[in-house]
Amino acid sequence: MADLKIDVTGETCPVPLVELRKALKKASPGEIVEVVGTHPASKKEIPMAVEALGSELVDVNEKDGVWKIKIRK
Repeated sequence: MADLKIDVTGETCPVPLVELRKALKKASPGEIVEVVGTHPASKKEIPMAVEALGSELVDVNEKDGVWKIKIRK
């Protein structure tokens, strides 16, 4: 279960990453942020950026072209 959920379905770079950064600033340490989207490049970029943002990648999955990425702050 995510503490914060961001839906960036239909958005392209850099919107998903920008929205993730905003959510991580709002999140408390230990909280889970879930990002849901459809842009293939963002599915690759977000996991690469997580460590640089000082967070932990929890899960990445995709079904029918929609991906969900969970990150722990």
